Amino acid sequence: MKLFLAFFVLVGFGFALASAEEYTVSIPFGAYNPELNTPAEVWYDPPFLSIEAGDTVTWSNDDREGHTVTSGQSSGRFGWMSDDYGTPDGLFESGRFLPNESWSFTFSEKGSFPYFCTIHPWMEGAILVHPDIPDYPVNGFGEKIEEFPIVGFTTDGAVEIDLTWEPNIIKTHEKVVLIYQTYDPESNSNIDNIAYDIIIRQNGNELFRDEGITGVGGDYRNFVFEKPGPIEIKFENVISWGTSGIESAAREQPLHPSLRGVQFSTIVFENILPDEHVMPQITQPKQTLKFYYEIAAAIIVVPAAILIFVIVMMIRGKPLSKYRHAKSSPI
Repeated sequence: MKLFLAFFVLVGFGFALASAEEYTVSIPFGAYNPELNTPAEVWYDPPFLSIEAGDTVTWSNDDREGHTVTSGQSSGRFGWMSDDYGTPDGLFESGRFLPNESWSFTFSEKGSFPYFCTIHPWMEGAILVHPDIPDYPVNGFGEKIEEFPIVGFTTDGAVEIDLTWEPNIIKTHEKVVLIYQTYDPESNSNIDNIAYDIIIRQNGNELFRDEGITGVGGDYRNFVFEKPGPIEIKFENVISWGTSGIESAAREQPLHPSLRGVQFSTIVFENILPDEHVMPQITQPKQTLKFYYEIAAAIIVVPAAILIFVIVMMIRGKPLSKYRHAKSSPI
């Protein structure tokens, strides 16, 4: 088991080295200006970036003043007015770099990383780092699976079980469908009515166990993995439950149940979901400007509407007042 896990770690490290990519984030002109009429539509462009572990991000200063890229929480849009200049967390710090200069950082750990500019603390952005995941299915040792389905045979060679799964790359928190069929190895013919136990184990723990009987030569199971790591998919007690179909050695009872088992393996990769608990809410200058235009419109329109209503009511009330006055006058 230790060798198995060590191999998994080494292979995972190999994935990161092989697929590392580079990304660029621009600091646009106007980001230095906290006023509502700044030409910048975002403080950092793009404000959110989703990458994988091992990838490198380069920030390019396209503004007219110096900036920093500092991990931690910013002051927010107007927090700096009340002496809140942001809170660095020490994960990364660019220091001040000038216009037309750039700074790069390679993210080796997964997670969500908000950042801001310590000189202009209203500027904020975030990086979401996914663990590096290969774009092909692998077995439990991280080796590429060239073809699906995977073919396995019971110990006595009487039954062939072909296994595949959808999606081919298994991630945590996503439903995976295990699809399998039973065959006669000699005739390569599908065999129905085969009873079996299916067991899923991960990190030494049994996650799932169920019994079943193949219908028209096959069956399936749905499962969602909560944790990453190598898994084993076992089929035990693979025994014929009927006599329909072809004549086959699979219809015969085994000398011992242990002779009718098949085992497969693969790896579950961690899937970080970009929900509200992972990605911070970031207010951009364009959004803030729209918000304040709405407030300004409300401040102007509402009193104006009230004034117009009062004037209309006064105008409508004049004939009525004159009528009442005339009626009350002596003849």
